[in-house]
Amino acid sequence: MSTEINKQIELEIAHVLFIDIVGYSKFSINEQRAVVDELTQVVRASEQFQRAEAAGRLIKIPTGDGMALVFYTSPEAPAQCAIEISRNLKEHPRLELRMGVHSGPVSGVIDVNGHANLAGAGLNMAQRVMVCGDAGHILISRRVAEDLEEYEHWRPLLHDLGSCEVKHGVRVAIVNLYADEVGNPQLPQKFQALKKRRTRVRWATTTAALLALAAVVAGIAMFSRYRVRSTLSVQEKSIAVMPFENRSRDPDNAYFADGIQDEILTRLSKIADLKVISRTSTQHYKSAPENLPEIARQLGVAHILEGSVQKSGDAVRVNVQLIKAANDSHLWADTFDRKLTDIFSVESDVAKAIADQLRAHLTGREEQEIAAKPTGNVEAYDAYLRGLAYSLKTFSSTANALAAQKYLREAVRLDPKFALGWALLSYVDALGYITQGLDPTVALREEVRQAAETAVTLQPNLGEALQAKGYYYYSCLKDYDTAVRYFEQARQFLPNSSRIPESLAYVARRRGQWDRSESYFNEAERLDPRNVFLLTQQALSYTLLRRFPEALRKLDQVLNITPDDLDTLVEKAGIAQAEGDLPRAAALLAPLHPGADDPNALETQVYQAILERRPASIIPRLKEILAQPDLALSYTNGELRFWLGWAQEVAGDHATAQESWRQARSELEPFLKEQPENYFLIGELALTNMALGDKAAALALSERAMAANPIEKDAVTGPIPIEILARVGGAYGGTEPRHRRFTETTLDTGRWLAGFRRAAHCCAAPARSNVRSAPE
Repeated sequence: MSTEINKQIELEIAHVLFIDIVGYSKFSINEQRAVVDELTQVVRASEQFQRAEAAGRLIKIPTGDGMALVFYTSPEAPAQCAIEISRNLKEHPRLELRMGVHSGPVSGVIDVNGHANLAGAGLNMAQRVMVCGDAGHILISRRVAEDLEEYEHWRPLLHDLGSCEVKHGVRVAIVNLYADEVGNPQLPQKFQALKKRRTRVRWATTTAALLALAAVVAGIAMFSRYRVRSTLSVQEKSIAVMPFENRSRDPDNAYFADGIQDEILTRLSKIADLKVISRTSTQHYKSAPENLPEIARQLGVAHILEGSVQKSGDAVRVNVQLIKAANDSHLWADTFDRKLTDIFSVESDVAKAIADQLRAHLTGREEQEIAAKPTGNVEAYDAYLRGLAYSLKTFSSTANALAAQKYLREAVRLDPKFALGWALLSYVDALGYITQGLDPTVALREEVRQAAETAVTLQPNLGEALQAKGYYYYSCLKDYDTAVRYFEQARQFLPNSSRIPESLAYVARRRGQWDRSESYFNEAERLDPRNVFLLTQQALSYTLLRRFPEALRKLDQVLNITPDDLDTLVEKAGIAQAEGDLPRAAALLAPLHPGADDPNALETQVYQAILERRPASIIPRLKEILAQPDLALSYTNGELRFWLGWAQEVAGDHATAQESWRQARSELEPFLKEQPENYFLIGELALTNMALGDKAAALALSERAMAANPIEKDAVTGPIPIEILARVGGAYGGTEPRHRRFTETTLDTGRWLAGFRRAAHCCAAPARSNVRSAPE
């Protein structure tokens, strides 16, 4: 990549190091020039900088009192570069730096001077992480830390600090990166202040803990009896595959360990005589976790498989051990040394050995399937494993979807006959299409179709290919009969896949077959008991049916797995709003400080302010966020502009609201060209035109939304365009001024918008961040 920023750069995932000279403003002008030159010298001495620059995979952005380095190599590059810079600072005592690292989307823009530049959440967040530190600190976001934790040599350097409040009131999870000779081990001043505040209330927490102790003791007997019953009911031929440890010297091979684990698990899942827990439930554990009996109880299995992978050049070593969870005894272990070209034999041999140990019966077809070699092209398989690793990340996001899409496209380019690669590409695209984690363009839909059809043509009996074909008919065409037919065919080849009953649950839900959908969800949960995506989807179903107690129980299950998850807390607040319990909703929302990259949470807070008749409290925050719009967030900026106008209208500032709505319309309309069937976008434009008094446009857009998402095809979101049409018609009835009638109906519109986001896209659509809550 050229060091000059190309204005045509599209949205890409980059790894950013933000550097700031501490005390820069105290220097004289001549001294400022000198320290900037000194910083440049130190940075250029970094080996990571030199490698990335030589490969054309680095962009350098001066910031006046520092710089931003944008790497297009790996998440490790900016962290390693920061360490090298920190080490070199010993020879430059007057140069005090603080550094921040984050990975996220960036895109090319033209700045106010007409020059090419970069913008996006990746840069913004790296800077916000940096400002949480003091001189000498190397701070990284939790997202980057999770990537680095996959490499064993990084783990001793990572020290979790908790969360820090930054610009716009956003709270960012921060990790301090330091060792004996690099970084700063001292607690940053911002965290010291937070620690003092927490100390004041610690006595209250202690008192509450003591009061709870009696309840805990009283429940021990009941819990013990439950454990006995659970252990007795566990199926003997059942197994969970823990994440494999990456023992390679090259930490970039973490994706390879993830891929080997998933491929072994996939082969095991094709054996009908075994119960195999899906990876989405096991990925929350460590590679070699403690207390295996408890973990096995949580997952409902009798056996655990642990493993490690070491890759050096074209040589691979895989260590595996099968453990009986009840007494933590080792049943079998082996080490496999292979060339990279023969890696498939390891995956097959491990699956066969486990089947033998558990005395599972294999049919002739199953033996062929677990021994299958998906591709003969090593480079294509490597690209596939990289794409697979991104698709298996804990949190589905636009960044992960784009990365998975990139590597999977490369895999099938290298081997056009790679059916498994085509199938996964189709699925990743289809998931992005229906949740709007990717822009739902006609081109994306066509890639979903072409990839699925290619996979099925190449291997008609490949379960993953049949599933991908079904998902295309479900997500892109809403042809549910055909989708179900393909899902049922896939089930024959993927008997342990939780994704099959999960997909059937989505189809039944769209058809309005709520009881059947719930039954499929329960079936999927038995195979994937700690899948937070699946649990959230079940909660969404209960919310749509207004079965709020059951929805809250599912959301609490999610919080037990991922404590303090922002999106789950927002969902609970939404239920409180629906129940009219505004104090409970306020208590859940008050500690949260979302930015524009999480509009579900932000808009729920805006709605809360409007419900409480205090819109003036949220207007300045929306204005501040919109003053520096993030171009990587698609049409979210226009959507937030609509909410701003709505808050201004409720506050009685009609003229300013009109201006906000006009700007929202101008920002939303361009996206319809590439997303002509995006009924969420069409619906927002209909309401925006209604607010502006353009009755003809509002009615036309309402009818267009109904045509794009007919209720006959979608019981979940199909009624919403009809409601839009009713609201548009209602806004123009009666004798009162139209803007007054609009003001009086905004609360009902808010219920629609809040419900629409949860039912249609929730935090997936415009957020381009976490797509877990979007209904499939």
